[in-house]
Amino acid sequence: MTVTPTHIGIVSAGGWGTALGVVANRAGSKVTLYTSNPNVLESVRSKRTNDAYLPGIFIDPHIGITDDFAQICNSDMLLLAIPSQHMRSTCIWMSDQIDPSVPIVIATKGIERGSLALMSEVVSAILPKNPLAVLTGPNFAQETARGLPTATTIACADETLANQIIYGIGGKYFRPYHTDDIIGAQVGGAIKNVIAIACGIALGKGFGENARAAIITRGITEMGRLCHVKGGRPETLMGLSGIGDLVLTCGSEVSRNMSLGLDIGRQTRSIKETVESWQKRLAEGITTSDSVTELAKKIGISMPICKTVRDILYEEIDIDVAIGQLLERPFVSEVLQTSF
Repeated sequence: MTVTPTHIGIVSAGGWGTALGVVANRAGSKVTLYTSNPNVLESVRSKRTNDAYLPGIFIDPHIGITDDFAQICNSDMLLLAIPSQHMRSTCIWMSDQIDPSVPIVIATKGIERGSLALMSEVVSAILPKNPLAVLTGPNFAQETARGLPTATTIACADETLANQIIYGIGGKYFRPYHTDDIIGAQVGGAIKNVIAIACGIALGKGFGENARAAIITRGITEMGRLCHVKGGRPETLMGLSGIGDLVLTCGSEVSRNMSLGLDIGRQTRSIKETVESWQKRLAEGITTSDSVTELAKKIGISMPICKTVRDILYEEIDIDVAIGQLLERPFVSEVLQTSF
């Protein structure tokens, strides 16, 4: 019989971390959120809301919150919901405070700058003995916290641990599904943010829904190439963590990355001002576009949409010239292109 973990610690109390705390509490787990933000700490303690990151959602009094990192490391299981570029420093920080038997669930999507590593590779390098899983899928924090029907992926090599996580956070309206393909699940979760920026740019430029559909479809192809070379299974991308997350992120202005692309396409201000504004709002696709372009170059695969987005965001090419170059690419067989 699977035993639900008695205490889930969540690092940190941003929008997604808070939403996961809400659903884990509904599932019957004991939950503690960690934050280093004094305003969030005060808001949750005094008003039982996270006004900064998840406004309008009531946070049950049974959900604890702390700014004591040592306390959160004493949980039975840790969920990491931190920005991708802070993953390594956080793991180093916790390395002498966490027992090696404590499972770590990565709820962050992205590719690390410099090392070009997936989040599981970052965590494993610092905390090699801790059991590891990845939580990813088509999940907007606000809808998840409100209790609207949501499905997600738990990627974990250990089925027993996967079930422990599923029963620790899952419920009637929050439905986790297990896969053992940790690599494939992460590739989908990271690259979809870059493709969403591309979709936003196309719509902002007035190119229409045909263009969005084409970008989504060709985006799956780019995901597949990277997934194959990294050792994941391309069929994983046909599930929640791939096409599911891609369609959600590319289809709604609730997505930060989609909205960033729209702002760039409409050109109401400079690209530099737009990017700086959305970086403050943690649009992960900005950094991921750079990391994945470098990774594709390093391993020798073609990811033209990701590269174009990267070059636009970092002002290495004029937006109209970049779009023109994509449209001028030679005609090829779709069968050849989708065989990864």
